[in-house]
Amino acid sequence: MILSANIPQAGYGKKVVLTDIKVQVGEAEVVAFIGPNGAGKSTLLKALMGIVANPLGTVSFNGADITKKRPEQIVQAGMSFVPQGNRVFTELSVFENLEMGGYLIKEEGVVKERIESLLHLFPDLKDRLKLDAGKLSGGEKQQLALARALMLKPKVLLLDEPSLGLAPALVKKSFEIIKDINARLGTTILIVEQKVREVLKISNRVYALRMGQIVFEGTPAKLQEGDTLKKIFLT
Repeated sequence: MILSANIPQAGYGKKVVLTDIKVQVGEAEVVAFIGPNGAGKSTLLKALMGIVANPLGTVSFNGADITKKRPEQIVQAGMSFVPQGNRVFTELSVFENLEMGGYLIKEEGVVKERIESLLHLFPDLKDRLKLDAGKLSGGEKQQLALARALMLKPKVLLLDEPSLGLAPALVKKSFEIIKDINARLGTTILIVEQKVREVLKISNRVYALRMGQIVFEGTPAKLQEGDTLKKIFLT
């Protein structure tokens, strides 16, 4: 397992959001986290990244205990996080945004090589390098946020609702890009997503959460048997 977590409780101050969470992720897997709004999916990603405190539990990444690590240390260890909203530095150019993603790389030549390599994955950005990121479309901003997160060649990429705010026509393309990242780079991907049917098509396994607890773990095919999926969202 490249990532495993045991989180008895986690949340914000005195507010407990997650209870008795156990997660295991294999190398090069795409693992989806689904569930109703308020189920704790985004909080779980933040707990894995050290953004939300996990005082009683443990998180192991690539054979090392990262439970007490700060988010920047976890990034250095090989995990990247793309939060909701396709956040980019709007007043910087696309190229400068990508440079910011490689801030830990000391060799300037390596930064440029990484950018060139990523443009093969994100060809829509190639003609936008000098453009201010704030002038990009929603789909292009999402691609830039993904590309920036990949500048350090993370072993694990955490995505929080990457389809949020995208036009329906762009949602399919978004998931195709995510699957391509996994297939071409071998990046392990953990993805929180409300577009359930779409995310199940690209996932190897899925965890379903309700009220801060895991209520299902298994394959997308198993989840879609009978009325399991309906019960998760409607009961």
